[in-house]
Amino acid sequence: MMEYVMEVYRQQSFTKAAEKLHIAQPSLSQQIKKLEEELDTPLFIRKYGQVTPTPQGNRLIKRAETILKERDDLLREMGEAAYEVGKELMIGAPAVTGGYVLPSLLKTYCQTYPHVHVHLIEESPRELERRLLAGKLDLAILSLPVEHESLKTKQMLTEPLLLAIPQTAQPWLTDELNEIINQADQEGSIPFHLLEDAPFIMLKEGYGFRQVVTELCRHHGFRPRIAFETSHIQTAQALVENELGVTVVPKMVAQEERKAVTYLHIDSCPTRTLVFAYVEERYLTKAAQAFMDLQQNQGKD
Repeated sequence: MMEYVMEVYRQQSFTKAAEKLHIAQPSLSQQIKKLEEELDTPLFIRKYGQVTPTPQGNRLIKRAETILKERDDLLREMGEAAYEVGKELMIGAPAVTGGYVLPSLLKTYCQTYPHVHVHLIEESPRELERRLLAGKLDLAILSLPVEHESLKTKQMLTEPLLLAIPQTAQPWLTDELNEIINQADQEGSIPFHLLEDAPFIMLKEGYGFRQVVTELCRHHGFRPRIAFETSHIQTAQALVENELGVTVVPKMVAQEERKAVTYLHIDSCPTRTLVFAYVEERYLTKAAQAFMDLQQNQGKD
């Protein structure tokens, strides 16, 4: 019955909730009405085609959400009891990160635990956090900072950030920067403040890495002048390759050689940190724990 109440609340519609629950709408309405009679209080206000919870309905929904999460966690924990690491792993990562850190790790994991069915979800960091909180993911790989306080993190790796800049001098760069570009044997680092007026290519809002780059610019005394926004780091590099701006990339991304892009170290030696994120209050599956342990062990090798 609590599942019915929660679905009506989520969908704000009896018809849509019935479709999600795969039951007839009159049957759903009847069940909710029966519960309201038992509790002697209305749970929803039905007005002008909208369904909103009453104060008592909100109270029930808040408690029901907690109870259902605890029930699901208990069932998963009991279901894993007979297995070394459980049967299923639901893991998420942004495409900008997952393509670089997950393939080799997943290969080793699947070889080590062939009976575990792995579900891989690629979404924006914001959506991954939402799915974690909703119990639709066991684990997500995110870049710090993580938005929600209820998410616990475990460090995965920290790597340097590099400036990606066109390989030839550009009219929109300062003379000093163009001189650095023209020095094929350039070593050391680039004064990042020189990029104050350069066009930046940034990831879209919702990506933690965008905030990392924004903070880097702020640290050097300026706000980035954003020329283009994209969801993919490969697109950002391609735009740099075509002399449309500059961008900042993690070292693992810079290892992909691009003919018309120069990667330079930054004077303040910035880094980004990747973490495993999960909901602290919920049951962490054995499969998820084993995945984190495997990565930690690989990192020591």
